[in-house]
Amino acid sequence: MKFVIGLGNPGPDYDATRHNVGWWVLDRLAYDWDFGPFRRDGKAQVSEGVVGESELRLMKPTTYMNRSGLALRPIRDLPDFEAAEDLLVVVDDAALDVGRVRFRPEGGAGGHNGLKSISGALQSNEYARLRVGVGRKPDGVDLADWVLAPMPGEDEEVVVELLPELTQAVAVWASEGVEAAMNRFNR
Repeated sequence: MKFVIGLGNPGPDYDATRHNVGWWVLDRLAYDWDFGPFRRDGKAQVSEGVVGESELRLMKPTTYMNRSGLALRPIRDLPDFEAAEDLLVVVDDAALDVGRVRFRPEGGAGGHNGLKSISGALQSNEYARLRVGVGRKPDGVDLADWVLAPMPGEDEEVVVELLPELTQAVAVWASEGVEAAMNRFNR
Protein backbone atom coordinates (compact mmCIF):
# COMPACT_ATOMS: atom_id res chain seq x y z
CA MET A 1 0.00 0.00 0.00
CA LYS A 2 1.08 3.57 -0.76
CA PHE A 3 0.31 6.44 1.60
CA VAL A 4 -0.26 10.06 0.54
CA ILE A 5 -0.35 12.50 3.44
CA GLY A 6 -1.58 16.02 2.80
CA LEU A 7 -0.55 18.51 5.45
CA GLY A 8 -2.95 21.14 6.76
CA ASN A 9 -4.85 22.34 9.78
CA PRO A 10 -8.33 21.17 10.83
CA GLY A 11 -11.27 23.53 11.10
CA PRO A 12 -13.08 26.00 8.86
CA ASP A 13 -10.81 28.89 9.88
CA TYR A 14 -7.96 27.24 7.96
CA ASP A 15 -9.78 25.84 4.90
CA ALA A 16 -8.84 28.66 2.51
CA THR A 17 -5.31 29.27 3.81
CA ARG A 18 -2.03 28.64 2.01
CA HIS A 19 -1.07 26.14 4.72
CA ASN A 20 -3.98 23.86 3.74
CA VAL A 21 -3.01 23.34 0.11
CA GLY A 22 -1.97 19.77 1.00
CA TRP A 23 -5.58 19.08 2.03
CA TRP A 24 -6.85 20.69 -1.19
CA VAL A 25 -4.75 18.23 -3.19
CA LEU A 26 -6.00 15.22 -1.21
CA ASP A 27 -9.62 16.32 -1.54
CA ARG A 28 -9.13 16.49 -5.31
CA LEU A 29 -7.42 13.08 -5.42
CA ALA A 30 -10.31 11.46 -3.53
CA TYR A 31 -12.80 13.15 -5.85
CA ASP A 32 -10.99 12.33 -9.11
CA TRP A 33 -10.40 8.71 -8.10
CA ASP A 34 -13.91 8.26 -6.65
CA PHE A 35 -12.53 7.08 -3.29
CA GLY A 36 -15.52 8.31 -1.35
CA PRO A 37 -15.65 10.65 1.63
CA PHE A 38 -12.89 10.95 4.20
CA ARG A 39 -13.58 9.22 7.51
CA ARG A 40 -11.95 9.55 10.90
CA ASP A 41 -9.22 6.99 11.64
CA GLY A 42 -7.07 7.75 14.66
CA LYS A 43 -5.40 11.13 14.27
CA ALA A 44 -6.31 11.54 10.59
CA GLN A 45 -9.12 11.71 8.10
CA VAL A 46 -8.60 8.91 5.55
CA SER A 47 -9.95 7.80 2.22
CA GLU A 48 -8.63 4.86 0.21
CA GLY A 49 -8.95 2.97 -3.00
CA VAL A 50 -7.07 1.60 -5.99
CA VAL A 51 -5.47 3.59 -8.81
CA GLY A 52 -4.16 1.44 -11.63
CA GLU A 53 -2.31 -1.34 -9.83
CA SER A 54 -1.64 0.69 -6.68
CA GLU A 55 -3.63 0.56 -3.46
CA LEU A 56 -3.57 4.06 -1.97
CA ARG A 57 -4.53 5.51 1.39
CA LEU A 58 -4.99 9.29 1.53
CA MET A 59 -4.45 10.82 4.97
CA LYS A 60 -5.16 14.31 6.30
CA PRO A 61 -3.67 14.60 9.81
CA THR A 62 -6.09 16.28 12.23
CA THR A 63 -3.36 17.15 14.73
CA TYR A 64 -2.56 20.65 13.43
CA MET A 65 0.46 21.21 11.24
CA ASN A 66 3.20 21.18 13.89
CA ARG A 67 2.17 17.71 15.12
CA SER A 68 1.43 16.03 11.76
CA GLY A 69 3.85 13.19 12.47
CA LEU A 70 1.49 11.81 15.13
CA ALA A 71 -0.78 10.59 12.32
CA LEU A 72 2.03 8.30 11.10
CA ARG A 73 2.10 6.07 14.18
CA PRO A 74 -0.31 3.45 12.78
CA ILE A 75 1.64 3.08 9.52
CA ARG A 76 5.31 3.56 10.34
CA ASP A 77 5.60 0.17 12.04
CA LEU A 78 3.71 -1.82 9.42
CA PRO A 79 5.90 -4.78 8.39
CA ASP A 80 5.99 -3.89 4.68
CA PHE A 81 6.09 -0.09 5.03
CA GLU A 82 9.18 1.58 3.59
CA ALA A 83 8.85 5.36 3.80
CA ALA A 84 11.26 5.98 0.91
CA GLU A 85 9.02 3.98 -1.45
CA ASP A 86 5.56 4.05 0.11
CA LEU A 87 5.08 7.60 1.42
CA LEU A 88 4.38 10.89 -0.34
CA VAL A 89 3.83 14.04 1.74
CA VAL A 90 1.99 16.89 0.00
CA VAL A 91 2.85 20.27 1.46
CA ASP A 92 2.56 23.99 0.77
CA ASP A 93 5.79 25.83 -0.02
CA ALA A 94 6.11 29.56 0.66
CA ALA A 95 9.53 29.61 -1.04
CA LEU A 96 8.00 28.75 -4.44
CA ASP A 97 5.93 30.98 -6.69
CA VAL A 98 2.23 30.19 -6.81
CA GLY A 99 1.60 27.11 -8.93
CA ARG A 100 5.19 25.83 -9.03
CA VAL A 101 5.50 22.11 -8.32
CA ARG A 102 8.49 20.26 -6.87
CA PHE A 103 8.66 16.53 -6.25
CA ARG A 104 11.67 15.53 -4.15
CA PRO A 105 12.74 12.02 -3.11
CA GLU A 106 14.05 13.23 0.26
CA GLY A 107 15.46 16.29 1.96
CA GLY A 108 15.20 18.59 4.91
CA ALA A 109 12.15 20.39 6.23
CA GLY A 110 13.16 23.74 4.75
CA GLY A 111 11.66 25.49 7.78
CA HIS A 112 8.28 23.76 7.36
CA ASN A 113 7.07 22.59 10.78
CA GLY A 114 4.78 19.93 9.32
CA LEU A 115 7.72 18.31 7.53
CA LYS A 116 9.80 18.59 10.71
CA SER A 117 7.11 16.65 12.56
CA ILE A 118 6.88 13.97 9.85
CA SER A 119 10.69 13.57 9.79
CA GLY A 120 10.75 13.35 13.56
CA ALA A 121 8.10 10.63 13.61
CA LEU A 122 9.96 8.64 10.95
CA GLN A 123 13.41 9.44 12.36
CA SER A 124 14.35 10.02 8.73
CA ASN A 125 14.19 12.54 5.89
CA GLU A 126 14.03 9.73 3.34
CA TYR A 127 10.48 10.04 2.04
CA ALA A 128 9.06 11.70 -1.06
CA ARG A 129 7.44 15.05 -0.87
CA LEU A 130 5.37 17.10 -3.28
CA ARG A 131 5.83 20.80 -2.64
CA VAL A 132 3.15 23.08 -4.08
CA GLY A 133 4.07 26.73 -4.42
CA VAL A 134 1.77 29.12 -2.58
CA GLY A 135 3.73 32.32 -3.25
CA ARG A 136 6.82 33.80 -1.75
CA LYS A 137 6.40 35.60 1.54
CA PRO A 138 6.73 39.36 1.05
CA ASP A 139 9.50 41.15 2.91
CA GLY A 140 8.45 42.31 6.36
CA VAL A 141 5.61 39.78 6.67
CA ASP A 142 5.81 37.07 9.32
CA LEU A 143 5.91 33.59 7.73
CA ALA A 144 3.19 32.21 10.05
CA ASP A 145 0.91 35.14 9.21
CA TRP A 146 1.57 34.58 5.49
CA VAL A 147 0.79 30.84 5.38
CA LEU A 148 -2.21 31.12 7.73
CA ALA A 149 -3.82 33.90 5.70
CA PRO A 150 -6.43 33.09 3.06
CA MET A 151 -5.06 33.05 -0.48
CA PRO A 152 -6.08 35.92 -2.73
CA GLY A 153 -8.60 34.83 -5.36
CA GLU A 154 -6.15 34.96 -8.26
CA ASP A 155 -3.59 32.79 -6.42
CA GLU A 156 -6.26 30.33 -5.33
CA GLU A 157 -7.41 30.05 -8.94
CA VAL A 158 -3.87 29.14 -10.08
CA VAL A 159 -3.66 26.35 -7.49
CA VAL A 160 -7.18 25.05 -8.16
CA GLU A 161 -6.44 24.90 -11.91
CA LEU A 162 -3.31 22.88 -11.10
CA LEU A 163 -5.18 20.18 -9.15
CA PRO A 164 -6.13 17.91 -12.11
CA GLU A 165 -2.48 17.79 -13.15
CA LEU A 166 -1.47 16.92 -9.59
CA THR A 167 -3.90 13.98 -9.70
CA GLN A 168 -1.95 12.68 -12.70
CA ALA A 169 1.36 13.42 -10.97
CA VAL A 170 0.47 11.48 -7.82
CA ALA A 171 -0.71 8.55 -9.96
CA VAL A 172 2.70 8.56 -11.68
CA TRP A 173 4.45 8.63 -8.29
CA ALA A 174 2.37 5.64 -7.13
CA SER A 175 3.00 3.54 -10.24
CA GLU A 176 6.46 4.62 -11.44
CA GLY A 177 8.14 6.29 -8.46
CA VAL A 178 9.29 9.74 -7.47
CA GLU A 179 11.98 10.09 -10.17
CA ALA A 180 9.39 9.64 -12.93
CA ALA A 181 7.09 12.16 -11.24
CA MET A 182 9.96 14.64 -10.90
CA ASN A 183 10.92 14.30 -14.57
CA ARG A 184 7.39 14.79 -15.81
CA PHE A 185 5.87 17.31 -13.41
CA ASN A 186 8.50 19.50 -11.73
CA ARG A 187 8.32 23.07 -12.96
